[in-house]
Amino acid sequence: MKKKIKKFLISLGAIFLAYQSGVSQTKDYMDSSLSIEERVEALLPKLSLEEKVAQMRIFHASIGVDENNDGGLKLSDKVIDKLKLGIAGIKNPAEHMDPVDAAKFNNELQKYIIENSRWGIPALFVTESYNGVDAAGSTRFGRPIASAASFNPDLVYRIWDVIGREARLRGMHMCHSPEADIVRDPRFGRMSEAFGEDTYLTTQMVTSAIKGVQGDYKGLNKGTHIGAVAKHFAGYGQVLGGTNFAAIEISERTLIDEIYPPFEAAVKEANTLGIMASHGDLNGIASHGNPALLTGVLRDQWGFNGYVISDSNDIARLYYFMHVAESPEAAAQMGLEAGIDIDLYAEDSYAYLPEMVKKNPELERLIDRSVRRVLRTKFILGLFDNPYVDIKKVKKGVRANSSLALAKESDLESIILLKNKNKTLPLNKKQTSKIALLGPLVKENTQEMFESVAGKNIDFVVDKGFNLTDETRGTPKLLDADPKKIDKMLEIAKGADATILFLGGDEYTSKEAFFNNAIGDRATIEPVGPQNKLLEKIEALGKPVIVVLKHRRTLAINEISEKADAILDTWVLSEFGDESTARIIFGEISPSGKLPVTVPRSIGQLPFHYSMKEINYKKEYLFLENGPLYPFGYGLSYADFEYSDIKLSNTEITPDSEIEVSIKVSNKGKVKAKEVVQMYIKDVIGSVTRPDKELKGFEKIELNAGESKRVYFKIVPEMLKFTGLNMTKILEPGAYKVRVGTSSVNYLETIFNLKK
Repeated sequence: MKKKIKKFLISLGAIFLAYQSGVSQTKDYMDSSLSIEERVEALLPKLSLEEKVAQMRIFHASIGVDENNDGGLKLSDKVIDKLKLGIAGIKNPAEHMDPVDAAKFNNELQKYIIENSRWGIPALFVTESYNGVDAAGSTRFGRPIASAASFNPDLVYRIWDVIGREARLRGMHMCHSPEADIVRDPRFGRMSEAFGEDTYLTTQMVTSAIKGVQGDYKGLNKGTHIGAVAKHFAGYGQVLGGTNFAAIEISERTLIDEIYPPFEAAVKEANTLGIMASHGDLNGIASHGNPALLTGVLRDQWGFNGYVISDSNDIARLYYFMHVAESPEAAAQMGLEAGIDIDLYAEDSYAYLPEMVKKNPELERLIDRSVRRVLRTKFILGLFDNPYVDIKKVKKGVRANSSLALAKESDLESIILLKNKNKTLPLNKKQTSKIALLGPLVKENTQEMFESVAGKNIDFVVDKGFNLTDETRGTPKLLDADPKKIDKMLEIAKGADATILFLGGDEYTSKEAFFNNAIGDRATIEPVGPQNKLLEKIEALGKPVIVVLKHRRTLAINEISEKADAILDTWVLSEFGDESTARIIFGEISPSGKLPVTVPRSIGQLPFHYSMKEINYKKEYLFLENGPLYPFGYGLSYADFEYSDIKLSNTEITPDSEIEVSIKVSNKGKVKAKEVVQMYIKDVIGSVTRPDKELKGFEKIELNAGESKRVYFKIVPEMLKFTGLNMTKILEPGAYKVRVGTSSVNYLETIFNLKK
């Protein structure tokens, strides 16, 4: 009897599925009145297996998407053959064209794709965004870590709103950005692509970036913004030794409490359209073949319903690099089962799926799962209904005056004043007649930008002196010091009232170490070349020396910290960076940036971030001064901010209540200035060893000279949760210290208790 019932239910189910299939095929996927899910289900059954797999692959435009002599479309035979089946997307089409030409070109490319495949499925055109849209003619903003120094999420939102708009206007639909990685190892060459060492700060910046670039999600279907792909899930910034592609070993508790939160917020709060998997493994399991990570955590726990994309060629590398798959086909199956929907670039991975299905028909069910996610994304972006760019809007919308002004604003909020001995800064335009602008980080337009700020009363003498490397793209080599060039700069400095030295590092001393023929990570973190020697000689002249620090990784700047009279840390600013720096130097505005990282004295202190466990601070090192060179959250001002009168609304909190901490901040200085008020919480006693302190809130305020303001922060139970002994999130009763101040080491403190 049970067998008969079972057969009946199976038959009934088959009839229902057949009925549903019939219904879906009677619906028109081009009918915009249908829901997105209905349109996906109407289209999917029409696709052949080969067409489905084509919707799971992205190739780079460099394989044959070019312009002809008239600026029109020129496709290689390889690309033409690929596009017959359709394609998930193309990376960086028209990236070297100006925005108007790019929009025209991408319209023509999209038209070709739609008209030369059976079902007219549009393609996703994909870019990246590290300092604006990664394409010619776009507004160039500062790097993400520079914008993190602003401690201003609204500013980051507005930056990425511009990025989303400018990208869509040139025909882009997705960006493989932002990075939600936590970066704590300055040896790692990609440090400047992320938002710093802190979980909370990174979470605020990443969610702001995604909401901005996606136009609060509403801009996707309107055709005004592009989709985000948060990356690299998970733990990528924690590679051992700081070298790209190395192993990643992170405790499960650290993953849950510190590494996952920016990604979780990207999914739950910002509604990111995509997630990119990490190059590396995670505690021995290759991320691209990790179903517990890409399906269990990402989808089952967090409810992510977008698509997951591989990093460059990384599914295939499960076989030939990670050595966790027996064959290329096994690698493809491993990636598919783990939950990767799109294969980026590879010709030796998902390309094998059609043949694999012949041997294992069950794989088509997983293929359908992935294709649904890709098609859904294209419908969300409105590509089936409006696949083309309105050319009339491009010129007005890209590099608008408001966007250029925003780039300057972001610079001014991101510059960090690390040192200001005897109030060297700001310089007085009227009392300074000649300034030397020297050093390897001087740019071609540095003098022009300084003159635009200082006017004609100051004579600027400029000499770059030397390059840091031979500027080979793959593996740069350091250059030998040239004493004559240093002597020349020394002579210039002798004749100047003050010297501004542009020191640090550039795109050759800190960069991505691509898989083949490239190195970008370092085994030391001091400034390279004869930079310290140059500083030493010029400092010996006894005239004011101001260092403008430009860099893409945290540097141990011990010599600079000791010898410079003033230091401005700029990381990598926008295209107007030197103009903004000049405005700070001449006092038009007070610096308000804060360090998004801890600056160590030595590489031997690593790992070294402010929120380490309290027990990590028990011992220091022989023959090395204690503590960091500069702590997380640190940054000086031309004003003098005083903190006083810290108060709690209640000294007890329960799992169902919240309390408020407030503090009085006064500007005792003579100039209007901005200040980042920071709130840290410390769990006094925990069932597991706990961080020394954790950033849980910040607010950027502006005060006139002599003005005071009370700043308030809510403390909610969610801030106090951590992963307990049984590896679940818990709230533990007991005492907590709340610290509010100007940095992670300079604050006022009070205490409250959690009662259950």
